[in-house]
This record gives sequence, structure tokens and C-alpha cells, in this order.
Amino acid sequence: MTIFQQDRCLYCHNVIAPNIGWIALFSREKEQLLCPTCEEKLEKINGETCRICNRPFHHLNEQFRDGDLCHDCTRWEEDPDWQGFLERNHSLYLYNDFLKELIATYKFRGDYVLAKIFAELLKKEITKINPDLLVPIPLSEERLYERGFNQATVLITLAGFPSAGLLTRVHSEKQSKKSRAERIHIPQVFKVDPDCELEGKRVLLVDDIYTTGSTLRHAAKLLKMAGAASIQSLTIAR
Repeated sequence: MTIFQQDRCLYCHNVIAPNIGWIALFSREKEQLLCPTCEEKLEKINGETCRICNRPFHHLNEQFRDGDLCHDCTRWEEDPDWQGFLERNHSLYLYNDFLKELIATYKFRGDYVLAKIFAELLKKEITKINPDLLVPIPLSEERLYERGFNQATVLITLAGFPSAGLLTRVHSEKQSKKSRAERIHIPQVFKVDPDCELEGKRVLLVDDIYTTGSTLRHAAKLLKMAGAASIQSLTIAR
């Protein structure tokens, strides 16, 4: 007698009902990682978005929009110290309550396997952008020791690409605890590998969440000043 192992949702661990039908019988379906209930809670970013940060305009009051930019990106671009360093951010999903909990389970509680949920979509986006280098946003040594892995590096690896660890973090205080003004005016939080070859390279930074864009812009500024031709970023959540 053959015993079939039933797939379980990587998040809620409920059994995923198999898709029974003629198409399912004769075709190789992609692996189901989330149950339909959890899958529906992920909100893909669609529609008109900010040209730089990918923020959806339908979630934004009109008074905080300046043409094809959101007000936050306008302020970044009007500041000569930050203008033009981050060309564009790409994000997969809206940072709703479900995704917030999913990412927390992934990175703070060490459920490494949850990264598989995003691997296929990340692979499609990375292939579309086609960068020369994929650079994960690094953790401080303390954070890396606490978690045991860098969530951005894992995302790149599971999407099937090599990771270029060109950056190290020199400032360990959590950015999430700071106001926007504090984030802008803190000293550079990264340092770049002095032996890396960046001249003319198109770089894609990878992180889990785009919040104010401060962390990504600090990294982008450093890499651009080291010779990179262009810097874009890719995150799971926006």
C-alpha cells in the first residue's frame, strides 16, 4: 500500500487539500507552500505606484503625492546629499498585518524555511531586472549571532542566485526605533569591501522590508560612490 504524504502550509501548518482533476493528473504542478487561506492574505502590489519606492498610490492620500513620486521620495530627491543614489525599489507585497507576522516568524523566530514562499517570485523579479550583482543588506555581528542567518542572503540563495557580500554594517542600533529625521542624519551605517570591483556595475540591493528607504539609500550611496553605475533594490514588503 502506498502512503501519500500530505503537504502542509508552511505558515499555519494546516493540510493543503490536493488539486484533483485531469490537469493535475497529467501535469507537474508547482509546489504549494501556503494553504489558500494564507495565500489570499498576501496582497501583491499592483496598479500605479511611486516611480522610485514602489509605494501604491491607491493607498496614499492625494496630498502626499507629487506627480509620479510620493512625498517621501520627493524629499529624498530634493536633498543634495541623497539625490539620485537609489534609482528604483521593487517590492512584492504590501506590508499588511499577515505579512508582518510572516516576516517576524521568518527572521526573528528563525523559521528559515519560510523564505521558500518568496523564492519563485523573487527569481522572476531578479531575472527581469537582470543586475550584475546581488547585494544583501547586512546585519550587525550582534544581530547575525542572535538570528543565526541573514534573511536577505537566504532570499537571494533560495531564488537561485549568487550573493555578493560587499557590505558590512558598522552601526548596530535598530533603524526601526528611529524617526525619519534621525535615520537621515545618522552617520553612514555601512562600509564597503575595499577590494570589490564595482566600476560600471548594475547593483540590486536585497532586503526584507522597505520602510522609509533610509537603510537602502545608505547602502546605495556607498556603492555608487565606490563606482557602481546604478543601484536598485528589491524587498519582499513595502
